[in-house]
Amino acid sequence: MLAAAMLLLCAIVALVLSNSSWSVSYLALWDTSIGIRIGDIQFARSVRRWIDDGAMTIFFFVVALELKREMVLGELRNPRMTLFSAVAALGGMLVPALLFLLIERGESTIRGWGIVMATDTAFVIGCLALLGSKVPRELRLFLLSVAIFDDVGAIVVIAIGYGTHLDSGAIASAIVVVIVVFTMSRIGVRQVFVYWVLGVLLWFLLELSGIHPTLTGVVLGLMTPARSWISDNRLHAILERVLAYPRGEHWSGDTKDRRDLRRAGVAAREALSPLERLELALHPWVAFVVLPLFALANAGLPLSAVAVDWRMVGAVTVGLSIGKPIGVVLFSYIATKLKVGTRPAALSWPLITGGAMLTGIGFTMALLIAELALDAEHIQSGKLGILFGSVLSALCGLTVLGWLAVLRRRS
Repeated sequence: MLAAAMLLLCAIVALVLSNSSWSVSYLALWDTSIGIRIGDIQFARSVRRWIDDGAMTIFFFVVALELKREMVLGELRNPRMTLFSAVAALGGMLVPALLFLLIERGESTIRGWGIVMATDTAFVIGCLALLGSKVPRELRLFLLSVAIFDDVGAIVVIAIGYGTHLDSGAIASAIVVVIVVFTMSRIGVRQVFVYWVLGVLLWFLLELSGIHPTLTGVVLGLMTPARSWISDNRLHAILERVLAYPRGEHWSGDTKDRRDLRRAGVAAREALSPLERLELALHPWVAFVVLPLFALANAGLPLSAVAVDWRMVGAVTVGLSIGKPIGVVLFSYIATKLKVGTRPAALSWPLITGGAMLTGIGFTMALLIAELALDAEHIQSGKLGILFGSVLSALCGLTVLGWLAVLRRRS
């Protein structure tokens, strides 16, 4: 809830500043070029691009960690429940994209079809937090898993649909790095610094290859080990050895007691899987640094200077507020009828419908794709459509779910 409030506050600040007397300086800040130079080799990009391509890689890494945790340790261990959410997410991507293409057919802005495909996880969780205990836990899990699948699908769309000319040499090198990372994780290499170095190398290789580099976060997140490197039995045995020592001055020097104490410290740390440790460490940075920075850099919309393409605005608004819920509900129904996935018993179709309306909140990912897909002439119209569609989706979803909660209380 706090993370969603922070994200909303930064979006409002961006809108206000971009329409104030500081507008020129504020917008110019994000276009400032920053880079590194080694001899004749120079790598530079704007502050906005560093945030969109660099910082957002960490966001996708955490998203991939959440998805893997749920699939290995959480509620999505049941393959049929996983498929139910995955198919719903697929519908929530395909149907709005098709609606967008139908409205924008033949226009130069048709490349914006990816804008309406993703759900903003932070805002969806924030809306559910506003409802509190009025919504069942099953709906929270369903929407969270749909949003995560949406985000992963969106980054694949970005990598494939909005990449530049592909470099086969860089792609081959990136595949080699992925194989090295996978091998290291399988044989138990635990030095996190080594993985960060390889992750940065993979990011640069994907950037050079023409594939969007934020795919690095998804690949590495899904490869992170979800099992701890020390069993509960082993941990208890080590701790019991330390607890068995009598009180006294026997913890100094290179003694057996001191070595056992150090071993207990390592065992306590390794009792958590690498996935859990990384998620706990990075989640606050993503929630309170990465996403707010992204909102400040991308949510600015100088309304007085916008030459609005209302067809574009309508296509994005319809795709998010109508296409997303129709796709989620329709494909959820198809999944149950074809027995591909299992719908939780506590998750009624009215609840799914109300929750599906919230999936039209496409703020973060929609802005990222808009920056990649649209030219300077249409980017502001795309942002206006994202704003309209996301606000409308939030209002409709909260209203329907609140109304359903009242009906359940009365019955």
